[in-house]
Amino acid sequence: MSLEWMSDAPSPFSKVLVANRGEIAVRVLQAAKEAGLSCVAVFSESDSSSLHVETADEAVLLEGDTLEMTYLNGGSIIEAARSTGADAIHPGYGFLSERSDFASAVEAAGIRWIGPSAHAIETMGDKISARSLMIESGVPVIPGEQVPVEEGADHLGALASAAAKVGYPLLIKASAGGGGKGMRSVSVPKNLRSEFEAAAREASAAFGDGTVYIERLLKRARHVEIQVLCDSHGGAIHLNERDCSLQRRYQKVIEEAPSPAVSPGTRDAMGHAAVTAARSVGYVGAGTVEFLLASNGEFFFLEMNTRIQVEHPVTEMTTGIDLVQKQFEVAAGLPLGISQQEVSQNGHSIEARVYAEDPSRGFLPSVGELAVWRPPSGPGIRVDSGVREGDSVTIEFDPMLAKLIVHAPDRRSAIRRLDNALSSFVVLGVRTNIDFLRNSLSHDAFQGGSIDTDFLDSTDPSELSGPEPDHHTLVAVAAAAQRLGIDRQQVAGTESVDDHTGHQGDPFRTLGRTFP
Repeated sequence: MSLEWMSDAPSPFSKVLVANRGEIAVRVLQAAKEAGLSCVAVFSESDSSSLHVETADEAVLLEGDTLEMTYLNGGSIIEAARSTGADAIHPGYGFLSERSDFASAVEAAGIRWIGPSAHAIETMGDKISARSLMIESGVPVIPGEQVPVEEGADHLGALASAAAKVGYPLLIKASAGGGGKGMRSVSVPKNLRSEFEAAAREASAAFGDGTVYIERLLKRARHVEIQVLCDSHGGAIHLNERDCSLQRRYQKVIEEAPSPAVSPGTRDAMGHAAVTAARSVGYVGAGTVEFLLASNGEFFFLEMNTRIQVEHPVTEMTTGIDLVQKQFEVAAGLPLGISQQEVSQNGHSIEARVYAEDPSRGFLPSVGELAVWRPPSGPGIRVDSGVREGDSVTIEFDPMLAKLIVHAPDRRSAIRRLDNALSSFVVLGVRTNIDFLRNSLSHDAFQGGSIDTDFLDSTDPSELSGPEPDHHTLVAVAAAAQRLGIDRQQVAGTESVDDHTGHQGDPFRTLGRTFP
């Protein structure tokens, strides 16, 4: 369905450039077409035959050999928009999506930015300024020390003083960025200096800013986030919560909606706090406010992600609201068209992130050609992916292959549906985390809805990663390949990224446990 532009104004944009790659680029490009918009992809040389390029109406090569020269080159992306006549840019997530300077440059070029203002991105992107704003706005924050502590011996005294005020255990966090980078937990004072220096180094390398701060580390807490939507007419609503507690080293693994730990009263209170947070910065667009939910029912602001989230599909599945379409509409100046009272909560949805990685070897990335790619299908099953059969998985980009999302009437049914879908997901050519996902789903703690953010990091990996393929498994994989008409040579030559010693990796890798 095309966007219904306001009758008293011309369409503000008609061609959208998607400044991203992979599954999120495909997702946004498909949404643009459904909105009646022309769409442009950008790509690096290694992505020349990728799915997102094929999905777009036209595509522009970004010259260069590195991310900084291609997907992180704001100037080249803006020039690509100009050269193709694209009058809007959607950043997806990651890359330049939360760079306030890029948002400003897009708007200065006379191109519509499909996202929040540069001011909102900058304010919420700095955890120290965001924390201060939340305190001013009455949004609960985790007890901590707001004084920024920068890398260097002269600041160690201030760090020790701040740590004494917060108390142990504590968490050292980078002020900029996210994704678990620049984060270190400290349980005793003797580890404070080394962990501080490690966090500052990592933050500086990842975000160009080594500033860190500290806050109390809440044990046995859950990671619960609220999806918000805001328009330029003062409208602001939340779309309920997502539970992202199943995470490894601060990286989310499985997400679900609704949270098994959130009561209707907590949902209302958390939703109100999220909308307050968004309003405090004049937010316009789709965003996510993340909270920690303590075991006693208290919740505290973590951060706000000023972009679409990887896990947005579980909200779409349970509310029936297309978040990317809403991003287009709000960027076009349209009102939300939905009130808080009209937001529904229908059934239960779970998303699993399928990666080309080897859990039995410390989650090292696995590379190779996707000689067979057979994602599951059926009622209540959605697969968001940016790869196809025959594509190559390299170490150049994030190894996520797909997001597998299911929807069912209740949580127990959703877990069973996800497990069945994972079991029928077949890939030959790379190792994946499918066994790890299935074992996590079947664990009593997850089944009972009692996990917390420490669950995966405190569980023996051997319990969840699954065994190494034995001779009988490899014979079964080879037989499956033969039934699928795959020649052995098509999958030969692949290897795990950790096996660069000259020893050939096993060419018959399977994503699931069963074969068609």
